[in-house]
Amino acid sequence: MEQLFTPYKMGDIEISNRVIMAPMTRSRANKGDTADTLTAEYYRQRASAGLIVTEGSQISVQGRGYLFTPGIYNEEQVKGWELTTRAVHEKGGKIVLQLWHVGRISHPTLQENHGVTVSSVAVKAENSTCYALDENGKPGPVPVVTPRALSIEEIGSVVQDYVHAAKNAIRAGFDGVEIHAANGYLLEQFINGGLNIREDQYGGQSHENRIRLALEVTDAVSQAIGAGKTGIRLAPFGRLFDMHAFEGEEDTWLMLAEQLSARNLAFVHLSDQQTLGAQAIPEGFGTKFRNAYKGTLIIAGGFDKQSAQACLAKGDADLIGFGRPYISNPDLVERMKNDWPLTEPDRATFYGGTEYGYTDYPFYSK
Repeated sequence: MEQLFTPYKMGDIEISNRVIMAPMTRSRANKGDTADTLTAEYYRQRASAGLIVTEGSQISVQGRGYLFTPGIYNEEQVKGWELTTRAVHEKGGKIVLQLWHVGRISHPTLQENHGVTVSSVAVKAENSTCYALDENGKPGPVPVVTPRALSIEEIGSVVQDYVHAAKNAIRAGFDGVEIHAANGYLLEQFINGGLNIREDQYGGQSHENRIRLALEVTDAVSQAIGAGKTGIRLAPFGRLFDMHAFEGEEDTWLMLAEQLSARNLAFVHLSDQQTLGAQAIPEGFGTKFRNAYKGTLIIAGGFDKQSAQACLAKGDADLIGFGRPYISNPDLVERMKNDWPLTEPDRATFYGGTEYGYTDYPFYSK
């Protein structure tokens, strides 16, 4: 049997194949930022994936950067997500929730009492937008504003928000969580040395200081729900949302890899942003990361069946994440296993809307 379709155990989670549905924002949450029956149907259709990683789910109102994205910080949201976990489990699938705090990629209209957005430092993300109500009250891309820097006391509160959200995820029936530390959002805003020039224990030139928050979140979540149910997503050399190169960049990511390796997590999930129009992970870095991090490794970024098989055979990863192919191919595992053709997705329906372009893509029929 081809390795891509063989079972695997990642921490406390046993999966039936090595195909991972990568997290993708679809902006179809109900009133109150709540996942609903339509969300449940979307993920149920894709339950043959070895593991589903949900779209980002904000851990607090402060962590919200987009309209119509689901949260995981109140009881209504927990009950909404229960519909999804039940539906996926009834189909024999496994699913983890991605924990999300956008940091500075937000707008006061998305914050409680129109509060100021937050980040590692008070620096605006240039040429960046979130998804909010514009000046005419219509939803759409809105330029982000200059955030304020979190105080040390507030950083502690953010860590507890992650813990609260992780516990809520387990109560909602998820098999685990993935901490979102990629794509220019809050945790990467601390990791990136081109942005984070704080002068305390959470920033500056010190690699240890800049990765501190990501590790504190990882440790706190692991302690709350178990390391075997905890994963984290990273985007080494990521450039989304005004992230820039910095001195010692490779050393920072490899130090983080070594630290995560010592924590016996369920997985680390690397995102290569080349398919998103950003810089690719430099050639050869994947091998260095693999040598530094000894646990289960997922890699996502433009894979098809052939390149996924080659990556697994070479030993560069244990599992392969697929994003956009899952939008229009709910039966992606079966299609790849049988070499059936794939359906192309309609980009116009990626974000927002109804079941059109969401749950109406057909399963393959000969």
